Amino acid sequence: MSNDLLSVPCVLMRGGTSKGPFFLASDLPADAAERDRLLLEVMGSGHPLQIDGIGGGNALTSKVAIIDRASRADADVDYLFAQVRVDQRVVDTAPNCGNMLAAVGPYAIERGLVPARHPRTQVRIHNVNTGKVIVATVETPNGQVAYLGDTRIAGAPGTAAPISLAFLDAAGARTGKLLPSGRASEWIDEVEVSLVDCAMPLVLIRAEALGLRGDETPARLNADAALLARIESIRVEAGRRMGIADAADRVIPKPVLLAAPQHGGHLQVRYFMPHQCHTALAITGAVGLATAVVTEGTLAHTMVGYLPLPTTITLEHPSGSLAVGLSRAAGSDPVVASVVRTARRLFEGRVFASSPRTSVAAEWTSAA
Repeated sequence: MSNDLLSVPCVLMRGGTSKGPFFLASDLPADAAERDRLLLEVMGSGHPLQIDGIGGGNALTSKVAIIDRASRADADVDYLFAQVRVDQRVVDTAPNCGNMLAAVGPYAIERGLVPARHPRTQVRIHNVNTGKVIVATVETPNGQVAYLGDTRIAGAPGTAAPISLAFLDAAGARTGKLLPSGRASEWIDEVEVSLVDCAMPLVLIRAEALGLRGDETPARLNADAALLARIESIRVEAGRRMGIADAADRVIPKPVLLAAPQHGGHLQVRYFMPHQCHTALAITGAVGLATAVVTEGTLAHTMVGYLPLPTTITLEHPSGSLAVGLSRAAGSDPVVASVVRTARRLFEGRVFASSPRTSVAAEWTSAA
């Protein structure tokens, strides 16, 4: 093994329709700036192909999960998500990622942070980005994580063991309010929008308001520079109204185009990350969208109509559909949103940065 380059242990995992390295917090620098510099190096950011790192040259494959022992009594582990930009040397820890979240439970169990039980193990995950707790239920027959199974999710090939994720109280994940501006709908640049913060800050827009049908492919939408510029203008102003003053430099809020369903679902959606259309749908975005459907006055609610709880909201996206279960224990309790994902362990080893070992504080280098 090379002695002159800095390296750290990591496990590369697919979580839902995303992929990225998982690190123990203790294997990374405690200083956030130094940690982010390391992540940029190992991912190869600043190049469109991330050719000098392990990032996949796409927002869905340039994600990082940092796992630690829980910092609060009602959780088993801490999970800090980092969106690492592909062609910019930027690490954004403002949002959560529900797809990467699907792999947190298996990783935590296999690293010995959570004891496995037969036949399933619940892992209470504190998402550090949002301060919310999500309960993951992982298949663990005979105390071993099972990855093989018959569950299929749109946007990922093959089948695998199911992983259930229950978002216990996702409203106000970033801003503290489900409707950050205090209104269920409003107008930006002559376009009606709904600003919703549940698991992920979202800007909901009717596709027809932008001259679209709503069934366009991601490639078609990503190739329309004028459309992307208009969506970005709306997004930045929406961020300002939601209290996210630096939205232009952040990946939140996320714009979502809404249209009538074509395959028996409740809505057809196109989700932006925020500068490219997702080939499927982010889990946090799906939780926010489903919650918006049952929130009176939002564009999603207006388009779908009244639905009593408990219910299941089916969202059609470019790769298929995603179902979100909604329930509430009592009338005043928070809405609980549940989804089923899959995950897979892809690679385990050490990842090398481009910096020499001597560039990092001696005490951390020796520990790593």
